[in-house]
Amino acid sequence: MPLDLPLDDNQTTLRDGIARYLADHDQPGWAQLAGDLGLMSIGIPESAGGFGGGATERALAAAALGPTLAAADWLPHVLAAELLARAAPDHAALPALALGQQRIALVDVAAHAGLSANPLTGIAELVAGAGAADWALVLDDSAVQLVRLGSAEAATTPRPMLDGTARGDIAFAAPPAEMIAGGNAAAALAALGRDALIAGRCAEACGLMRRMLDDTVAFLGQRQQFGQPIARFQVLRHRVADMQMTVLKAAALTEVAVQAETADPTTRRHAVSAAAIEVIDAVRAVGEGAVQMHGAMGLTGELTLGRFYKRGLAIGAELGPARRHFAAL
Repeated sequence: MPLDLPLDDNQTTLRDGIARYLADHDQPGWAQLAGDLGLMSIGIPESAGGFGGGATERALAAAALGPTLAAADWLPHVLAAELLARAAPDHAALPALALGQQRIALVDVAAHAGLSANPLTGIAELVAGAGAADWALVLDDSAVQLVRLGSAEAATTPRPMLDGTARGDIAFAAPPAEMIAGGNAAAALAALGRDALIAGRCAEACGLMRRMLDDTVAFLGQRQQFGQPIARFQVLRHRVADMQMTVLKAAALTEVAVQAETADPTTRRHAVSAAAIEVIDAVRAVGEGAVQMHGAMGLTGELTLGRFYKRGLAIGAELGPARRHFAAL
């Protein structure tokens, strides 16, 4: 498993159930994630039709979904729905979000230059899941707002990405917005949302790295050179050992970040930044090693490795510059 988190019986059942399902469905769509697995309900309380749970359940699912590329849209949806449920546990939108019948995107004002929260104006570019979203939860330290998308005041434009996922631009022109939280409550909710998204992306990257490593080990055992599997070559064995250590270090720090979600904000921020620093370097190193040991075919459409590597690089870019995370330590 990509992550070694302490689990209760329900979390173990969730992890094993996802693994069994993905063994037969390597690229599940939104309807399968919602209808067959019920993953859209993670983080939403049972009273609103959800599964409950929180950081651990989110991380388990993100790591498992990493190689499917489905976590790209799924993670911000469940996180935005969970934040909405924390601030407004009886909100009318929650049941449809829990069933996946409606989608919600997560927009952080601080991450988009030229986007203003009051009034809500400007363009949020390349927002994960925005191309197909019905709602946007807009995070800002002064206010957290819920906006219905699809109108002239909140128009969306789909943006297909090179890593095989889809994002979207949202053009805000002072749309009608529901205030979900303000003042200190908004700042706390926004900070939690930012940290939880980073921890979730780190978990997704751990799933991708584990899959790239496993695929590489399998390939080295199959590829023949000089009458023997190239897995017997010492230089390649050393390279795989280095990749394994890289994956384990990134996973260990990600596990700390996931478990720190319930800690005080400073402790949580430090844990999340430490994980991000490690994952930014690790996902590139593991991806490059996997591609190089597969040879030129590593980037062809014949293998899934190429899309894993591209998705890993996209996650590294989304986590932001390492210097920003170093400054938070």
